[in-house]
Amino acid sequence: MSRLLRPLALAAALVTAGTLSTTAQAAPADQDTQILAAIQRDLGLTAEQARDRLSADQTSSETARDLRKRLNDRFGGAWIDPSGALTVGVTTNADLDQVGRGRGKLVPRSEADLDAVKSTLDRHVAKAPRSVPGWYVDLPTNTVVVKSQPGKLSAARAFVAASGVDAAAVRYVPTNESPRPLIDVIGGNAYNIGSGSRCSVGFSVNGGFVTAGHCGTTGASTSGPSGTFRGSSFPGNDYAWVQVAAGNTPRGLVNNYSGGTVSVAGSQDAPVGATVCRSGSTTGWHCGTIQARNSSVSYPQGTVTGLIQTTVCAEPGDSGGSLLAGTQAQGVTSGGSGNCRTGGTTYFQPVNEILQAYGLTLITGGGGTPNPPTGCATSEVRYNGSLSSGGQAYQPNNSYYQSTTSGAHVGCLVGPSGADFDLYLEKWNGSAWAVVAKGDSPAANETVNYNGTAGYYRFRVHAYSGSGSYTLGVTNP
Repeated sequence: MSRLLRPLALAAALVTAGTLSTTAQAAPADQDTQILAAIQRDLGLTAEQARDRLSADQTSSETARDLRKRLNDRFGGAWIDPSGALTVGVTTNADLDQVGRGRGKLVPRSEADLDAVKSTLDRHVAKAPRSVPGWYVDLPTNTVVVKSQPGKLSAARAFVAASGVDAAAVRYVPTNESPRPLIDVIGGNAYNIGSGSRCSVGFSVNGGFVTAGHCGTTGASTSGPSGTFRGSSFPGNDYAWVQVAAGNTPRGLVNNYSGGTVSVAGSQDAPVGATVCRSGSTTGWHCGTIQARNSSVSYPQGTVTGLIQTTVCAEPGDSGGSLLAGTQAQGVTSGGSGNCRTGGTTYFQPVNEILQAYGLTLITGGGGTPNPPTGCATSEVRYNGSLSSGGQAYQPNNSYYQSTTSGAHVGCLVGPSGADFDLYLEKWNGSAWAVVAKGDSPAANETVNYNGTAGYYRFRVHAYSGSGSYTLGVTNP
């Protein structure tokens, strides 16, 4: 067995909880409030306009659904114009009277006709040139729009002709779009660096993910998820962080390569001898134990210090991937010797050092199923309460607390057996309460662990289903 140590990139292929002064008081930021706030922000509306728009849209949706059933194959689609008015397309004059001439519009093709044209183009997707980034049914113009890059309309027309659809039903629109996949960023999944190497996602952080430094230099681009290395250190250290492009969503999850994910609860260091498991895009999920911490390792490129030494196997392409002790993040895969057929020794860059070096925050929770806490005996403060199904409570004591330093905010929730209780940590952002960490698995017990800066925080307990008593343990900086 080779004992050569090498990096594993794959080349080309509370302060006790208490109330605060009233200057920071705010109404609970429930879901409806958050939706309205987002509509106001993104559509440039007042609060009243946002509420009116939501109400009108709901009424229009119900009307359109009723007319679709009544008109059947004479229904030409329904849409809401910029003024907020509902328009309904119909294919006969008689139907104009049924829907109201102020609302109805006579169109030559039914919605089903347009869908059939679009479906035919879908079946001929192999003939679509790269200069055509997409096509869609456009109800207001009663056509199917085919997008084309400027100057390449002839290629788009040839694609439509080859598909055999009615050319009169197609409209061409120039576009500079260059669509890309929008990806959930999950630990252990693969990503590519430029066109030369592949590595694995370590853990999601605010704005992106952390990984191994030898995977890419600062400024290097990535794909799957798309992003840019904003910091990288190797040798000496072996850490980096990648800022992902808009639309890619960092999740507090790690791929277990068994059809599921593990929810990351925090980043508490496990002791030597602890059982740990690693996720990577070449060999998947493998486990072992921690042999040592603060280990120095000499690679051909130079020495890296402060690593975690383990008996977990790994192979090229697993670099940067996640190391977990239960649901606690430990580090990202650096390098080692051996392989997953004969075994070996693998080294990991501690994740907390990466977070501190770049001022990043680990993203926790995210829909996985964490190991449930056995209790809250080690928490600094405990709160008890009772909720009916659908209810929620804020702790501490229907208020919030102030943290004057950075550090870990840890919440441990034990709910009633057979129920589904969720736990959210919220931070005041200056204008509203924002969720910064959550535990929302389909279980009664949840944990959250959030490395946050100074500010105002509160925990929210939500009885998603089931009723009963709960205990919330809290430990804060």
